[in-house]
Amino acid sequence: MATNRNAFFAFLLGGVVGAGVALLYAPASGVETRRKIKDGIDDAGDWAKDRYENTRDRVTDGTEKVKQFISDKKEDLQSAIEAGKDAFNKGRERLAGGR
Repeated sequence: MATNRNAFFAFLLGGVVGAGVALLYAPASGVETRRKIKDGIDDAGDWAKDRYENTRDRVTDGTEKVKQFISDKKEDLQSAIEAGKDAFNKGRERLAGGR
């Protein structure tokens, strides 16, 4: 899976570099070329920011689910421990009463 991601990012980087070179050789004025490059960089920055925010939100959601799962299991374990203590005490009382 990591190989697919690396290939995707290599492809994406190649596309960005190719687009930059194409802009530099395009028959446009320097001002127009710089504006196009700036717009492309701004778009890439927006894309990266969106990806970061989406990933952060997914990690936060996952973390909350894990915390809730652990909390639920902790409560179940505490209940089981209490039930075990109660059963132990009742058994001890029965044995002490039988003497």
